[in-house]
Amino acid sequence: MTTFSHGNEMKYFSRITSDVEDKNKENAVIMGRKTWESIPEKYRPLPDRLNIVLSRTIKAAPEKAEKVFSSLDDAFTALSKEPYINTIEKVFVIGGPTVYKDAIAHECCKKIYLTHIDHDYDCDIFFPEFDTNVYKLGSEEGVPAEVQKENGVTYKFCVYERD
Repeated sequence: MTTFSHGNEMKYFSRITSDVEDKNKENAVIMGRKTWESIPEKYRPLPDRLNIVLSRTIKAAPEKAEKVFSSLDDAFTALSKEPYINTIEKVFVIGGPTVYKDAIAHECCKKIYLTHIDHDYDCDIFFPEFDTNVYKLGSEEGVPAEVQKENGVTYKFCVYERD
């Protein structure tokens, strides 16, 4: 999680990670254990999404998480088989930094939804750099193209697609 948390950005995150075309399916969100723990308990699990936690140390899913896997590869493999292949529409990786880095390098990653924030925060965790020759900035229906402003902070929703 970041120190940046504004209402409109959180609504966008919820919509992007929840919306499905096939109402008989849901999306999956994959996150590291620390990201899971950083979500306030009253918001866990994230509703209308299969919540998957990655951890090398815990073997059972944390309370309210649906599944736990030891690696991103294990999660992607499981999601590509029954019963998930018929029930999951899209998969979103939602943190933390190591999970993001692994996802960006993974062949399954086709898009990066990234919010560029025009503000300096006192923090030590950042989204990893990625090759903009591999992921090209594009546009997508439903993703606002204009700069957003909330509480004096400007930010822009961006979609990068694997070339």
